Parts: sequence; structure tokens; C-alpha cells
Amino acid sequence: MVQLFRAWIGLKFSTIAASGAIGFVPPALPHQERSVFEHLTRRMEFFSDVLQLRAHRQQVLASNIANADTPGFVARDFDFKQALGNVQARGSELRAGAMPVLGGGDARHLRTSAALGDVADRNRVQYSVQTQPSLDGNSVDMDQQRANFMHNAVQYESTLRFINGHVRTMLSAIQGQ
Repeated sequence: MVQLFRAWIGLKFSTIAASGAIGFVPPALPHQERSVFEHLTRRMEFFSDVLQLRAHRQQVLASNIANADTPGFVARDFDFKQALGNVQARGSELRAGAMPVLGGGDARHLRTSAALGDVADRNRVQYSVQTQPSLDGNSVDMDQQRANFMHNAVQYESTLRFINGHVRTMLSAIQGQ
């Protein structure tokens, strides 16, 4: 039963990861060395990291959209796959409250989060290169930002749906239904 459950979880997760719904494939788990509980916990921690990074990226993109009319504002973004890889490699710093931080900026710009401190060894939110900055120096391309915002929202929602289905399946297995 345990072997069958492990195989099902691996197949289900591989299908979702291969579809690109979460944007990153987590490191493989050696099944011989981990209990089922550790396996499930690690998977849920991974998806927790995915959701937190997606939520933070949504805040960064929303800040870009909100500052579309601010003279001199430079759009920001971060590489989701790289940030998730860094978090996974460091043992999930997000659960300790670390988020990618903004690298400076103007005091008039809206901040994406009050929890963003200047911690040198964190994922950096970088300036986003836009096709045509406006005459006032603002580099926000609203069409691109809206597209990025919607794409990120869809990926966030798909991750939530995957987790929801995963939890429902586990509850059904536990309850014997």
C-alpha cells in the first residue's frame, strides 16, 4: 500500500511539474531513506515556497503597475525559477520570513512589502528591461506588466488547485473512501 501511494504521488507530481504549471521541478527524493510522512512534508514545504514566491512576485508586479505614472520609476521583477532554486538550495529560507529584496529606489515609489529588509544574501529583485521607456524616465510597459501579472496569477491558482487536489486525495486515502 505504501509503495503504491508513493508511486501515485510521484506520478501525479511529475505530471503537474512536466506541464510547467509550477514553473520548477523540485529535487528528487530518495524514497528508501525517507518515510511517507517526510516525503509528504517535503512536497508540501516545496509548494509552500512556490506559493510564497508567487505571492511576492505578484506584489512586485502590482507595485510596477501602481507606479506606471511615477516619473523615473524603473520596473522591477525577479527570475522565479532562480529564486525558487536558491530557496530550495538554502533549506527554504522563505519559511523563516526571507523574501527577495528591492535594490534601492526612490522614496516616492510604492514598496512591495514592509517585510523586505536589506539583507545582502537574499534573492535580488532586479530592474526589468522594457522595450521603450517613456519620456519621463518611467520604464513600466503596462501591457507587459499586465501579461506578467495575469500569468503569475494563473500559475499561483494552478499551484493552489494542485495542493487542494493533493490534500483531498490524501484525506480520501486516510478515510478509506
